[in-house]
Amino acid sequence: MTANGWLQIAIFFALILACAKPLGSFIATVIEGRPNFLTPVLAPVERLIYRICGVHEDQEQHWTRYAGSLLAFSAFSAVLLYAIQRLQLWLPFNPQGYSAGNVSPDLGFNTAVSFTTNTNWQSYTPETTLSYFVQMAGLTVHNFLSAAAGLGIAIALVRGFARQSVKTIGNFWVDMTRGTLYILLPISIIGALILCWQGVPQNLNAYTTVTTLEGVKQTIAQGPVASQEVIKMLGTNGGGFFNANSAHPFENPTPFSNTFQIFLIFLIPAALTYTFGKMVRDTRQGWAVFTAMAVLWLAGVVVAYHYEQRGTPALNKAGIEMTATDTQSGGNMEGKETRFGIAESALFATVTTDASCGAVNGMHDSFTPIGGLVPLFNMELGEVVFGGVGAGLYGMLMFAILAVFIAGLMVGRTPEYLGKKIEQKEVKMAMIAMLVLAASVLFFAGASSVADFVAKGYWNPPGAAASNTGNPGAHGFSEILYAYSSGTANNGSAFGGLTANTPWYNVTIGFAMLIGRFMMLLPLLAIAGSLAAKKQVPVSAGTFPTHGPLFVGLLVGVVIIVGALTYFPALSLGPIVEHLML
Repeated sequence: MTANGWLQIAIFFALILACAKPLGSFIATVIEGRPNFLTPVLAPVERLIYRICGVHEDQEQHWTRYAGSLLAFSAFSAVLLYAIQRLQLWLPFNPQGYSAGNVSPDLGFNTAVSFTTNTNWQSYTPETTLSYFVQMAGLTVHNFLSAAAGLGIAIALVRGFARQSVKTIGNFWVDMTRGTLYILLPISIIGALILCWQGVPQNLNAYTTVTTLEGVKQTIAQGPVASQEVIKMLGTNGGGFFNANSAHPFENPTPFSNTFQIFLIFLIPAALTYTFGKMVRDTRQGWAVFTAMAVLWLAGVVVAYHYEQRGTPALNKAGIEMTATDTQSGGNMEGKETRFGIAESALFATVTTDASCGAVNGMHDSFTPIGGLVPLFNMELGEVVFGGVGAGLYGMLMFAILAVFIAGLMVGRTPEYLGKKIEQKEVKMAMIAMLVLAASVLFFAGASSVADFVAKGYWNPPGAAASNTGNPGAHGFSEILYAYSSGTANNGSAFGGLTANTPWYNVTIGFAMLIGRFMMLLPLLAIAGSLAAKKQVPVSAGTFPTHGPLFVGLLVGVVIIVGALTYFPALSLGPIVEHLML
């Protein structure tokens, strides 16, 4: 590890820390409907949207109606995106002539679910599969709407803590509209212009065929890249316009654009912790959550950076220099861009899997076993380390409920959090949300591992399918485990050695995405409704303070222990045993 690498990581964190308070305060202003500097321009547009859609801004919803609105909107969005993909031959902005033949029914289902759930898992090569219209009207639009939906859920849960003796938690349609109009769109417009300045294409031209210096014909893909790139990062969506994702020079041309993209991933999730503090009228609570997230993030970066810079025994035996110098980066550079090096690659991998983003600037499949363990374990923690837009905050608040419950057991009194008694219903709902995620990851990974075991011929009945993993043994299992961890966590990154564009993986990963999104959101909305109906209890001598170092330590410990106890057996069969075999 080098001083330059640590300096890059420190600059990134300083930028996030500097922006958390002002943006978090602005988000609170927007969500609460108070005037802001964009109100003169956007308020008429907001009112027009409500009028067209028949939304009554002043009518709030019970948690069941809020959840129903979310489910109805998501179902409609998924069906519409599926139809757009299958009908792309007859839709405009398709200079390459892509048709329904490029998108099979199972792939269409997987992609529609993926972008509706903010996962953006891609089992296909984007630049050879989807038209510009599908990329813009389908994928990019869903990048905005799925992020805004996640933001709304987080705000609804915060309202549960902030309010008392009420039956409503807000209006889903209003929350989503304001999140899109005032937060996601303005930042995306500025961000897209910055990316264009750095060299990211934004056009509707047909692909260009050129002759290289060696006399070989090469097709150069292009299109409306910048507009999709910025919201895939800002909305913590992931995915990419090109198969190489943010390792592609058209998606990520320069070191500046690389840092800017990582910054966009954490920007809103970090700011939402301050929004939380503002809305519950105690910003110390928001900073406590921010600190817990930052500790977990830093631990992941340190481990990933250390093991990637250290390399592997095989590289050492081959006589490859592992020490960084002025002329070479050392360490494990397999699957990494020389433009970014090990520090920026380790940082990107950690950030994109801390958040439910999934964009990559290197191939996680080529990381060392422990380096690859970091992004895998980040997702299995439930994407609570800053997390996705909204998803990180409501995930960490779920762990906060569990943490104060454990603290209450220790001292023998009813746990409280932000003046609300945490009782049987809240704990049950939080545990349901945690257990259903683990069940999805482990069940699907186990079933697919058995199917792959059969396909490799270890037990080969007639009609067995071809193997889907590119590697045998522990690493092959890690590829399968990573896929379902990524799908369930709504992340979207992958260990690229797994061939996932098959009916089995498209359908099962699709269901994992649905489980990871909605089977977690519904219990959390039930918690929000339950908390909003309660009265706040005054602070007493026995109240456990939830804004100091002790609570931060307890919260971090609960997150790590729950993740470790749940997934350690599976991780032992994958990256841990692979590391020991080195």
